[in-house]
Amino acid sequence: MSVDKDTVRRVARLARLAFPEERLVPMAKELNALLAWVEQLNEVDTSTVEPMTSVVKVSLKMRDDVVTDGARAEAVVQNASGAEDNYFAVPKVVE
Repeated sequence: MSVDKDTVRRVARLARLAFPEERLVPMAKELNALLAWVEQLNEVDTSTVEPMTSVVKVSLKMRDDVVTDGARAEAVVQNASGAEDNYFAVPKVVE
């Protein structure tokens, strides 16, 4: 993919960025260099790498998943401006 100054102008307008005309061509060159670097990443063989969420092995503290009724419904709606049968009462917003 190649980025030209018209593409930079269009993306800048969509992002609501003000680029002076003399900065469009240098920005296009920078974006093309960035995209070329990303294309290089596609050449790396990652078929043997497991997906991960962090580079550091982290184990989360686990607890038993116990179902309870909460038994605090009155306390939750205590300061609500409108409550009915332990539920928040809100005005209708869709007709």
